[in-house]
Amino acid sequence: MKYVAKKCGIRFQPPAIVLIYDNETEGKSRQRIMPVRNFSKFSDCTRAAEQLKNNPRHKSYLEQVSLKQLEKLFSLLRGYLQGQSLAETMEQIQRETTIDPEEDLNKLDDKELAKRKSIMDELFEKNQKRKDDPSFVYDVEVEFPQDEQLSCSWDTESADEF
Repeated sequence: MKYVAKKCGIRFQPPAIVLIYDNETEGKSRQRIMPVRNFSKFSDCTRAAEQLKNNPRHKSYLEQVSLKQLEKLFSLLRGYLQGQSLAETMEQIQRETTIDPEEDLNKLDDKELAKRKSIMDELFEKNQKRKDDPSFVYDVEVEFPQDEQLSCSWDTESADEF
């Protein structure tokens, strides 16, 4: 059977992942509720998302749902269990999934650094121009204006020595 995921969301009480999908063999739109068990405010969202996606009962339904989306849904659930409002949780997720250009990446631990690098890789893939893109131009030549030549003190001193 082939399932096409249309929408994926979270239900807080009782905790569950809700998936709306189309069944291609029947041509009908259906809803699947996957209960979230043994998840607390201290649980790891990445691990929970991987377990749900690899669960044999839900695997065929969640094929088209990205692991990042499931992680985000579990983060929303964890924020709810911690007593945060939906707006606070969304703001926290936004901070975690964006790169601050002023942040010193040298001070991060290995896990956080790997997370930031994966975010940068996704952003690069998203913004990359491929040969198939309609706006792709091969061998672009750009002339930059040269207003004034800046002289460097080290350059003039070394010329005198030779």
